[in-house]
Formats: sequence, C-alpha cells, structure tokens
Amino acid sequence: QVQLVESGGGLVQAGGSLRLSCAASGRTFSRDTMGWFRQAPGKEREFVAAINWKGESTFYADSVKGRFTISRDNAKNTVYLQMNSLKPEDTAVYYCAAGTYVRTAEAISYDYWGQGTQVTVSS
Repeated sequence: QVQLVESGGGLVQAGGSLRLSCAASGRTFSRDTMGWFRQAPGKEREFVAAINWKGESTFYADSVKGRFTISRDNAKNTVYLQMNSLKPEDTAVYYCAAGTYVRTAEAISYDYWGQGTQVTVSS
C-alpha cells in the first residue's frame, strides 16, 4: 500500500519556523517529483514547492520564495519543507504529493497524496 505521511505541523508565531517531513512507503519514490501544496479554509489547494527526483531542481511559488526550502533524502524516501519567516497567511493544511510525470505546479498531475498536516501561524 502506497502511503505518504506528513508530520511536523503545528502552531507557531509569526516570524517563526517549522520543518515539515513527508515519509513515503509502499514503493520507492526516488524517480518521482515530490511536491508540497497547501489549502487554507475556503480557498483552493495551491502549489508551494517541488523538487525533481535527483534533487537538482527546485521550484517555488512566488509567495514562499526566499522563505521556504524543499529538500529530499531518497535513501530515506522522505521529502522535507523547511519554512522560515512564517506569516499568518501561511496558515493552511500542507499536503505532500508525488508523481512521475508532473506539471510541477498542477495538483491534478500528481499521483499520490498524503493526508495533510495543519500549520497555523499566529500574528
């Protein structure tokens, strides 16, 4: 059974940091693009960041550039999202996703999804 399990969410004050992890199991994801998306209440799911299978190329939404960093450890089948300088507008459920042939920022093109982890940033 293929699973993506996110962890590391929580409540943090504005300006603080969190590190999200996504552990994959059920098959190797070392050849997949891994992405992070988020969904705030009443809003559509939006792209946050992605990393290619080698970890050589990373992509970010303009709203998080310079503050968030995506990385991966293929030996551990895990992808990370380091979030610094958090803002109240970063509050959302964060989802990990994986796909072999993806259009980076398009959620529909990813094949596997986690259940999400809540990130709440207080002002």
